[in-house]
Amino acid sequence: MATQERLRIGLIGAGANTRLRHLPGFQALPGVEVVMVANRSEASGRAVAKAFGIPKVAGSWREVVESPEVDAVCIGTWPNLHAEVTVAALDAGKHVLTEARMARNAAEARAMLAAARRHHGRVCQIVPAPFTLDFDTRIQDLLTKKTLGDLREVSMAHTNALFSDATAPLHWRQSEERSGCNMLTFGIYYETLRRWLHRDPAEVLGEGAIHTAERPDPETGRPGRVGTPDSLTVLGRYADGVRLAGHFSAVEPGRGRNELRLNGSRAGLRMDLEAGKLWLAEVGGEEKEVPLPEEERRGWQVEADFVDSIRRGTAVRLTTFEEGMRYMLVTEAVWKSWKAGGLWRVVER
Repeated sequence: MATQERLRIGLIGAGANTRLRHLPGFQALPGVEVVMVANRSEASGRAVAKAFGIPKVAGSWREVVESPEVDAVCIGTWPNLHAEVTVAALDAGKHVLTEARMARNAAEARAMLAAARRHHGRVCQIVPAPFTLDFDTRIQDLLTKKTLGDLREVSMAHTNALFSDATAPLHWRQSEERSGCNMLTFGIYYETLRRWLHRDPAEVLGEGAIHTAERPDPETGRPGRVGTPDSLTVLGRYADGVRLAGHFSAVEPGRGRNELRLNGSRAGLRMDLEAGKLWLAEVGGEEKEVPLPEEERRGWQVEADFVDSIRRGTAVRLTTFEEGMRYMLVTEAVWKSWKAGGLWRVVER
């Protein structure tokens, strides 16, 4: 389908991240053309097409998937469409790059993974968590060399005041129909952590709260039920005794917190996601910044990686459907624990 000279991309969903990253990313690559876009309305699709010089506006996502003029699709919709569009696109012979989170739940993720395995000649990639792309190799190297000693605990924290205003409209992330079991930013932070550790906790516990039960839904114009937590605390136990702790809140006024930590018997790492800096503290010593030479900085290469996998057969690394399946299983286990009132749940293998 696609040659070295020409690769034709169809966009399904053209939200903020697609306009900020994917469109400029694809259009900067030689021989890559964004030829079609389908957005939530034809009017918004036309606006995006005009702004980015896209020649055709589709009336529906199916038109993009079924078009013989499209070689690969980039899915930038809410999670509620990821599975349906991915399976249809693969069945139509297209390569797929889908925005994270992979799906609404583990069942939809399984359907996507099964379709990818049926169509093993097609490239299937999930947009990766972007916060630590420059630092991942260095952190993995420190873990491999046992610089931290024996790992004891890992933690995540991301808090802000996004949902503090009880009169604000329903956000799509608060809708169970649109977002599924994806709660606040737990999934994307857990994906980052898993990229470093390459394993999952055996058991998890999720405890959270919805502080404003109903908000005006800007999509329907009617009152909408909030279906995902406004704040969430996660605990986990790995098989070797390492502890997992996470706190996520959209009702915390002030500056908020934004970090990942790895604590070991010899040293601890703190990834300051707000500042984009990595810090190391040896036991009994002061925290020092870990320098990162410019040549180690990978940066955002998602669109280039996707195209390279299509053209050259380069293996997908960030992020595979298999990795997406793993983080969806953990996410769903936390979701089920929260729904059950904070009971421990075994993570499915």
